[in-house]
Amino acid sequence: MTVNGFINTVITSIERRFDLRSYQSGLIASSYDIAACVCLTFVSYFGGNGHKPRWLGWGVLLMGLGSLLFALPHFTTGPYEARSAAQVGVCGGNQSLPCSQAASSLSGYRFVFMLGQFLHGMGATPLYTLGVTYLDENVKTNYSPVYIAVFYTAAILGPAAGYLVGGMFLNIYTEIGRETDMAPENTLWVGAWWIGFLGAGAASLLISIPILGYPQRLPGSQRYIVMRVSEAHQLKDGSHKKASDPDFGKTVKDLPRSVLLLLKNPTFIFLCLAGATEATLIAGMSTFGPKFLESQFSLSASEAATFFGYLVVPAGGGGTFLGGFLVNKFKLRCSGIIKLCLLCTVSSLLAIFIFFIHCPNMPMAGVTQMYDGSALPGGHLNLTAACNAQCGCLQDTYSPVCGTDGIMYYSPCHAGCKSVSVNLRNGKKVYQECSCVDKALLPGSGKAEAGKCTSSCAKKPLLLCFIFVVILFTFLSSIPALTATLRCVSDRQRSFALGIQWIVVRTLGGIPGPIAFGSMIDKSCLLWQDQCGEQGSCYIYQNSAMSRYTLVAGLVYKVLGTTFFIVACLLYKPPPPESAPGSLDASENGTSDLQEHKPSLPAEEDI
Repeated sequence: MTVNGFINTVITSIERRFDLRSYQSGLIASSYDIAACVCLTFVSYFGGNGHKPRWLGWGVLLMGLGSLLFALPHFTTGPYEARSAAQVGVCGGNQSLPCSQAASSLSGYRFVFMLGQFLHGMGATPLYTLGVTYLDENVKTNYSPVYIAVFYTAAILGPAAGYLVGGMFLNIYTEIGRETDMAPENTLWVGAWWIGFLGAGAASLLISIPILGYPQRLPGSQRYIVMRVSEAHQLKDGSHKKASDPDFGKTVKDLPRSVLLLLKNPTFIFLCLAGATEATLIAGMSTFGPKFLESQFSLSASEAATFFGYLVVPAGGGGTFLGGFLVNKFKLRCSGIIKLCLLCTVSSLLAIFIFFIHCPNMPMAGVTQMYDGSALPGGHLNLTAACNAQCGCLQDTYSPVCGTDGIMYYSPCHAGCKSVSVNLRNGKKVYQECSCVDKALLPGSGKAEAGKCTSSCAKKPLLLCFIFVVILFTFLSSIPALTATLRCVSDRQRSFALGIQWIVVRTLGGIPGPIAFGSMIDKSCLLWQDQCGEQGSCYIYQNSAMSRYTLVAGLVYKVLGTTFFIVACLLYKPPPPESAPGSLDASENGTSDLQEHKPSLPAEEDI
């Protein structure tokens, strides 16, 4: 909720409040992944052989401190004073907007935000490595995927809650108790971004107390450890047996050997690579999914985010839980689980071809067509025409309006509107006497309403349906893939294997994913923001190009993922049949004594 919900929701408010550039806010977001990558090896290796609940408890405590630190700048800075800027004017209004804005000292607070995010990353590291293995070792093997699926479903519902709650707080003015004549729609509005972090910080501190009180192993878990059957990949030189030594992994000198054993396990390596390709898609789609819907269906940013939330919560949450349920229901062993992952990846690969279709761009004067309705040569912009030449319009503030002729205009000034009133029915501003709006279509027209023109794209239900399928099958393979990872490595290496996998997934998938998708989508931009001669963000995208680039990126990563799952399946070498389920007695007699001396053995094998 904090990291993937609140922060994504409030990042634009923080940029506005503390005068940050987009790349600086990007660094704030990346600090989480950087911290996780730095800590993963250490935490998963030593925590995996230590007292897991204590590592988890201290991690949650660190997360709480990170959230409180993130909210701190609100209390250490002066009250927010909105800089007076020329409001979006009608034709002939005062259009001057000063360009020379001195750099604000507030931008230094980005380091406080980065530190807060770094603490979030450090604190969350044990959750997804030690937390998963602690769950796994304290329940029956067959039930483990279901428990882990519940855990990961919560991790998907959390961001959804963060979006909803964070969005509500942004409708409250940041200086609570102070009167302001600004509305939340105003470009200078800053909402109460900090409330969510205070609540999340306090909740984390409270949750850490009971977690710290848990025992190293829950009562009865010894029984599950003894009953567990090894499905670790068998290495030709038999070196995988080293990891079953009860003293293995207790000192730093075993770390290189532990890494080497994992590197010699081809199934583990290719499952990590498959996870990285899926993570790239998930990171890219979660970052730019709302932007894609916003452009295709001509929605506002809030409508697009809500739409995307409605897609992700049932598809992502349902897919995650269903994946764990299927492994449990059919009692799949390691090779069967990898085949299930392969089936899911192929299904989503087929569904991704839906991006061959797209919704047409809404006609926009000076961008997609000329003011007189004729076609505009590709790559050429011309926002000035005879009808608005006398208005002296500036390009600094983009505030689209929809004319009664069904054409969008860059701003009321660019539509040549002379006066403004408010529609009492929906509260939207209505601009009158617009010289650029074609009056020949409707007598008494020449009006424009604030906001984009609504799209009547007939392909909308089909696109949404197939995007839902892509998300569903992408998340459906996540828990089975995690389960297969835990089963194909030795008992004592499970926490460490998860840590290494997270490093691979983050460095190859989570961090570059949004960058790769973002650069692809930027290529389809038609109209860039002009900030005093510098290129800002993109206002209008070409829908056909956006769909085409999304299809290319999706296909590349899905084909790679499918290939990695196929190779993992072909190279997996299970233990010989005599050590499989049939020899439970031998396992009870021969292993139980050994297990008694393994207090820190992660029973991750349940998965």
